[in-house]
Amino acid sequence: MPDFEWELVAALNRFFETEEIRGVAYRLKQSRYTPQVVDLLVDSPLSRYYLAVECKSLDARKTKTLYFTQHFSIAGGVHQIERADRFIESSGRRGVLAVELRRGPGRPKTAHLFPWRRVMEGFRSLSPGIPVEEIEGLPALNRAKGSYRIEAGDLEI
Repeated sequence: MPDFEWELVAALNRFFETEEIRGVAYRLKQSRYTPQVVDLLVDSPLSRYYLAVECKSLDARKTKTLYFTQHFSIAGGVHQIERADRFIESSGRRGVLAVELRRGPGRPKTAHLFPWRRVMEGFRSLSPGIPVEEIEGLPALNRAKGSYRIEAGDLEI
């Protein structure tokens, strides 16, 4: 969901500005005919902030698992997770799966940063996906005035 991507870009850039850390987050342009490698890139001379971020937004009322088949695409015979993993490996970036869980009107959304290595472990194990319960086991990003807030510890995944 594009809104989540933009919210996360804003939160990351606020973090860099507030903490006076050299870094910039940006959303990659999507093209109808070219598969996108990941949703967001974060550039920084500090390796811990040199990231590739794939974003997913789920209605947690309707699904209990982030499925590898249903929630990720296949383009040119290559699964989205495999394509992203190749990019992460070749670029030297740290991979992150950012998952927003929506619970309907009047209920707060939560966002969780899931380590890419755990995504790959699940994908390679041929499990059907990542249970929402496992995602919720990770700390949620803080939210203030309707916006996500990122703190230094959030990116230590």
